[in-house]
Amino acid sequence: MSELFAVCATYEVDDGDARSFVLARLDETGAVKRWPILIARQSKNYYGYENACPHEGTRLDLVPGEFLDREGNFLACARHGAKFDFDTGLCFIGPCQGKALTPIKLVIDDGDVCLVDVELAEEDGLDIEDPNEVPEVLITGD
Repeated sequence: MSELFAVCATYEVDDGDARSFVLARLDETGAVKRWPILIARQSKNYYGYENACPHEGTRLDLVPGEFLDREGNFLACARHGAKFDFDTGLCFIGPCQGKALTPIKLVIDDGDVCLVDVELAEEDGLDIEDPNEVPEVLITGD
């Protein structure tokens, strides 16, 4: 059986839009690192991708949460102008043409958009001394 991790409710991602989230993952050395992802929706279909342009690895959204081209038809890299297909993540315009966003497998479970079989770091912020401070990596929307 696959392990699911609920990222957000389905109603939190509007049709024809995308939302960003920052999760915590372990890298090759076992250190916790930020893992920015995005969840896009077209009609009843949800798509997950790492929030990293294949051209230089930078986030697609210069302004957090703004992932679409001017017409609202495609995912876009605000830095390089690359455009990506919602369904496949494939770049068809821009410096990374022919490359694709790194996909993340999603499952819709009881109204939640869930990651499937992704090993996340346990980052709960309980070791922070100041109660007004927040953990460096939050499992939350941008």
